[in-house]
Amino acid sequence: MTILRSATVLRATFALVLLATLSACGFQLRGSNGQFNMPFHSIYLAFPETSALGTELKRNLRGGDAVQVLTDASKAETLFDVLSETRGKQILSLNAQGRVREYLLTYTLVFRLRDAKGFELLPATEISLKRSITFNESQVLGKESEEVLLYRDMQTDLVQQVLRRLVAVKPT
Repeated sequence: MTILRSATVLRATFALVLLATLSACGFQLRGSNGQFNMPFHSIYLAFPETSALGTELKRNLRGGDAVQVLTDASKAETLFDVLSETRGKQILSLNAQGRVREYLLTYTLVFRLRDAKGFELLPATEISLKRSITFNESQVLGKESEEVLLYRDMQTDLVQQVLRRLVAVKPT
């Protein structure tokens, strides 16, 4: 019984030393803390008020480091111009009866980044995401909600890609 207890204590001690060593070396997965070090202190986002993508991007910028999202473009250090934001749905494949079997959902954002003087920090950049979704006529409501979830997932992915591009910008 005491041999079993001492073996357990030895394993626990070894695991504790291993965890302490990993945390002491500074190991951390890239982006795991959700923080981004932006090269600017304030930004104006030119999204329409009803844009879900704009709302999520604002939330992520405010939740990150010390970046202020301003509502007045003249006071912002950086201007995020939305050139286009589109969602699309195309037929991807048909079954033997000629009915839709799969759709291709697309979500595209084209934007540019300028400083307060109007110089382009990031030229017109297009991010386009695509997801395929199967379709079944007997499950129309379920497939509609799946489509909404896929668009929401694409929106989150789009925001993360925009944030990574903003971090990589080199201010003039």
